[in-house]
Amino acid sequence: MPHRRSHVAASAAQTELAAALAALRESVDAPVSFPPSALAEAEAAAPAPAELDLRDVAFATLDPVGSRDLDQAFHLERRGTGYTVRYAIADVPGFVTPGGAVDAEARRRGQTLYAADGSIPLHPPVLSEDRASLLPNVDRPALVWTFDLDDAGAVSEFWLERAIIRSRAQLDYVSAQQTLDRGEDSAVSLLPVIGALRVEQERLRGGASLNLPDEEVVRAADGSYAIERRHPLPVEEWNAQLSLMTGMAAATLMLQAGVGILRTMPQPDEKSFAAFRRQTEALGRPWTAGRYGDYLRGLDREDPMTLPVLEAAASLFRGAGYRAFDGAAPADTGQAAIAAPYAHATAPLRRLVDRWSLAICLAVSTGEEIPAWARESLAELPDLMQASAQRASKLDSATINCVEAALLTPLVGSVIEATVIELREERATIQIAEPAVTATAPVPAGAAPGRRISLRLVRADIARGEVEFSPVETG
Repeated sequence: MPHRRSHVAASAAQTELAAALAALRESVDAPVSFPPSALAEAEAAAPAPAELDLRDVAFATLDPVGSRDLDQAFHLERRGTGYTVRYAIADVPGFVTPGGAVDAEARRRGQTLYAADGSIPLHPPVLSEDRASLLPNVDRPALVWTFDLDDAGAVSEFWLERAIIRSRAQLDYVSAQQTLDRGEDSAVSLLPVIGALRVEQERLRGGASLNLPDEEVVRAADGSYAIERRHPLPVEEWNAQLSLMTGMAAATLMLQAGVGILRTMPQPDEKSFAAFRRQTEALGRPWTAGRYGDYLRGLDREDPMTLPVLEAAASLFRGAGYRAFDGAAPADTGQAAIAAPYAHATAPLRRLVDRWSLAICLAVSTGEEIPAWARESLAELPDLMQASAQRASKLDSATINCVEAALLTPLVGSVIEATVIELREERATIQIAEPAVTATAPVPAGAAPGRRISLRLVRADIARGEVEFSPVETG
């Protein structure tokens, strides 16, 4: 599906928006600059020695265009009737000294925050965007997962090793998709094959993917801001399957060892399923049989009713958290959407918890003692990650709200057409096509999900990120 991008055009609105976004960045309850001790430690950090040389393997990275914090690189090849997948992860545990200044600062931050006017990184940029990042054409330490897959894409064997690698190419999603569409041979040639097999494995497990359209604030070369909404490209979904496979392998190793931290999510209860069924019926796309994952996979992305259905399905994907354990596995280890135990272990440059997962998994895979620092601090991680997730969510939503208010400012007083996405008591979530804005509004008489309605824009406050509508009576 093509991108939908709406720009903030008026110079006065741009100026006010820039001030609002700067204020948001300053108001985030997270450190922005790094203390000198952390910067000096990052500059002096030496990577852990690698036991394996994989520089002859043609790894490649696949990320949004312009990315510098490259956590993962992959290499895909056929192996008899099956496949071998090598998935290299930035060796952040090898650079960060436990108890040191970089470690302390990372624990304060929890994750990289992405603001409209720049990121607030988890680690000093000399590590996250340079020495630890899997940039192309330079030697880099990495923790390399190797997976042997059978002809159906099921994992028959896997292991984790510390190695030195050299990525050959830094690919981005759009150009990689275009290369695949043209049928050209490239580092991603096998990704559709393996990705599709892994999607089928997900279906067999009973897993489900939501795949809501991305909504992102982007900054143009002239300094103006826009909101871009688009569906993920197929290459992104296939690439995500490599990460999911790795997270399941990490969970397996930690459960075997009786030490680790899982990313969990409860199965939706019958009340949630019943409510979702009623919503699909109201939208004219009833879920009548089968598992909800199969139903979501079967939705037509070109159908205008698909977005309201996916928005309604978001209620089934709630309650995710982290569960640390040492000695005995927790009673409930599942991640309901994945339909398997799962751990975050593929983004250590940008997410704190992954460093623990990787350090524990490396020790288990190589038969070594689990590092004492990792065991001793496991119990702290769920609270640290929850606090950072709340900061990230607050920053993301506030940023989008400010930009949406700026987009709508020229239309104050006008009547706007919108589609009802979801009803909640006396208010509705609405989607405006142009400019591309998602908002809430009072529920007009007779409103229902999927219905087109008319609203008058009463107010748009850029600094507060607030918009106000009133219903328009139609005869």
